[in-house]
Amino acid sequence: MRLQGKTAIVTGGASGFGAGIVHKFAAEGARVMVADLNDELARTVAAKVNGVAHHVDVSSGDSVAQMARAAHELWGHVDIIVNNAGITHLPKPMEDVDEGEFDRVFAVNAKSVYLMARYFVPSMKAAGKGAILNVASTAGLSPRPNLNWYNASKGWMITATKAMAVELAPHGVRVNAICPVAGETPLLSSFMGEDTPEIRAKFLSTIPLGRFSTPEDMGNAACFLCSDEASMVTGVAMEVDGGRCI
Repeated sequence: MRLQGKTAIVTGGASGFGAGIVHKFAAEGARVMVADLNDELARTVAAKVNGVAHHVDVSSGDSVAQMARAAHELWGHVDIIVNNAGITHLPKPMEDVDEGEFDRVFAVNAKSVYLMARYFVPSMKAAGKGAILNVASTAGLSPRPNLNWYNASKGWMITATKAMAVELAPHGVRVNAICPVAGETPLLSSFMGEDTPEIRAKFLSTIPLGRFSTPEDMGNAACFLCSDEASMVTGVAMEVDGGRCI
């Protein structure tokens, strides 16, 4: 029960890596808010872990501010923030990504980290404690062609993690990131362009351990980084990638 008594918000918590993190956190004793655009799925996941579902658009300041008010009214203090919500554009040459796609990728993958910090960091500073985890990607460390702007958004997240860690360390707040390799999530087919045995085999050939990542893999890594066991760990971008970035 490494997170016993902790309160946590997981954005994009209704599916994929986010759901894996929600289940692990709850199993380790945390009270979890499943924050997602998908109300129905968020309620389903929350019910399984005795958590709370909350509808949020992480790219909207008003929506994030409302979630912050709801969380503080519910718990008084939020110990852990997991910025997991993310999207991608379909694989294509960088110049073929239209402006709307580009704006949406950076609104969800980058602006959301800023908004969550704006509305949750002040209370963490006041409490003198807290843990923030950003779910980045191997794409931010070892980019693949034709996912240029997605790669860039995850590279931004890794740099933001390190900058946040340095600034918040004197306040007792730790900030880390995990960098998953492609996994069995709703985004997998978007990364690949199409889901065929041949394309899956090509992806797997780049992962030394020979398998995709899973929501359970991310839950385990996230639990460690957000627990008191990692009290001396801040500013890292942990590769959870089966050796993909070696």
